[in-house]
Amino acid sequence: MSLVDRLPTVRGKYIEQAPLKDLTWLRVGGPADVLYVPADEADLSRFLAETPEDVPVHVLGAGSNTLVRDGGVRGVVIRLAGPFVQTEALGDNRLRAGAGALDKRVAKSAADAGIAGLEYLVGVPGTIGGALRMNAGCYDQETADIVVEVVALDRLGRRIVATPDELAYGYRHCGAPADWIFTEAVFQGQADAPDAIRARMDAITARRESTQPIREKTSGSTFANPDAPGTPNPRKSWQLIDSVGGRGYRVGGAHFSEQHCNFLINDGTASAADLEQVGEDIRARVKHQHDIDLRWEVKRIGEGIAS
Repeated sequence: MSLVDRLPTVRGKYIEQAPLKDLTWLRVGGPADVLYVPADEADLSRFLAETPEDVPVHVLGAGSNTLVRDGGVRGVVIRLAGPFVQTEALGDNRLRAGAGALDKRVAKSAADAGIAGLEYLVGVPGTIGGALRMNAGCYDQETADIVVEVVALDRLGRRIVATPDELAYGYRHCGAPADWIFTEAVFQGQADAPDAIRARMDAITARRESTQPIREKTSGSTFANPDAPGTPNPRKSWQLIDSVGGRGYRVGGAHFSEQHCNFLINDGTASAADLEQVGEDIRARVKHQHDIDLRWEVKRIGEGIAS
């Protein structure tokens, strides 16, 4: 019996042996046993409730900070599209966004509605679901600063509405159970003129383009900084990587960027194993020379290929 035969009938779409490398920014990795694109939240809820518990379930957003290993992903990979990418201004300077909506699009929707405070999202690659799961942020702002409510489904398909306090947010950390799948969130901002908001977004975009290799096959920041914002004399991952010779360090077709050495680059010929090895080699050097364990910010999923 194939895996699809064990899955419930849905209104969404199942794709067997779906190539995931086309869905991630690093452009590597093997296929998913099954890719599932739910029709809506009710469809996803039914899928979760009726899928056998021994079937692994994963969520893939924009693939901006995900490394899919070369052997592919066992079980079902969920891709949120359709209604999950919608945004809606609610009044009182609040904005609702689906978990599949690109962070950049949410920032633009907020600007159009005259809602300030979400500008930093234009500099965060990925989707709202990923931002909620990792408390994504940049330039001294993070998701926990603006979210007021989230909606999620657990592995049994039950709908959960939670506040930020219940998510136990920390630096690049969310305390929500690992099996929760975020479906939408409500964000709080402040009123401002759309043109003023867009000007700040343009400044963030220009800053990012001047300091990060965003036009390469990359995944954003590879490692979280060892120290949370506000820590006296915080240590930066890029500085630690640079100090151990990581800038430009290469394995096969993978290397750390010369422009920003906390960014992994696929030159077009890298395997997932090359990219992971580059990261692990530099982690080992930083541990040996500084006694610091760099924490992967890139999510690694799937199985490797036995050599």
